[in-house]
Amino acid sequence: MKVLLFGATGMVGQGVLRECLRADDVKLVQTVGRSALEQYHPKLLDLVHTDMTNFSAVESRLRGFDACFFCLGVSSAGMNEADYTHITYGFTLAAAETLVRLQPGMTFIYVSGASTDSTEGGRSMWARVKGRTENALLRLPFKAVYLFRPGIIQPLHGVRSKTAAYRVFYTVAAPLLPLLRALFPRSVLTTEIIGLAMLNAARRGAPQPVLEVADINALAREGNRCGVAVLCTHVHCPDPTRRGRC
Repeated sequence: MKVLLFGATGMVGQGVLRECLRADDVKLVQTVGRSALEQYHPKLLDLVHTDMTNFSAVESRLRGFDACFFCLGVSSAGMNEADYTHITYGFTLAAAETLVRLQPGMTFIYVSGASTDSTEGGRSMWARVKGRTENALLRLPFKAVYLFRPGIIQPLHGVRSKTAAYRVFYTVAAPLLPLLRALFPRSVLTTEIIGLAMLNAARRGAPQPVLEVADINALAREGNRCGVAVLCTHVHCPDPTRRGRC
């Protein structure tokens, strides 16, 4: 499997990239971003592209992929609706419309957010814009489109948020997040779980296009029919012979 990854320097993108590089059935990961990655791996290619509204200059580098994991995004804090729409809707649809023309057999997975407004008419600005983006993606003729709606995300394995306020939150909340995951499994995910779930959705699909926290957790736990070992997401695995593996 060959994967195209947008937003690999963000918190979710870092976690997804880690799981892609660890997966035996992923032969190539090409990241696309406005800044270069400070990372090397034999199956990693890094495409730096500054204009996320126009991909005509790099179309030849976007062909031949089985899946696109679109993790590029920005916090809506302090942004007006026009600027937030330009990034959230504009960047996403510019990439998706290019890719569906080049490779309609691709699976496209978009990181949205819990409480996204599919009606596009609610009071929350960010939720309306995310809903508009989701709806536009679902209209594109990809092989499949999956919309991931994570809630609280626990960064693992050295993953850090690029947003200063989020880094402070995760530093303060770090001791509590494992407990919150145990108490509220429908509200908290990890960067590892999101990466594993995306890979499973690309490998064999998902039950429905819109995946809430519980759906993402379940998808990450599924046994791998391709024979590739993936980390077990259960806190206490009941079978000691399988502990740490699904």
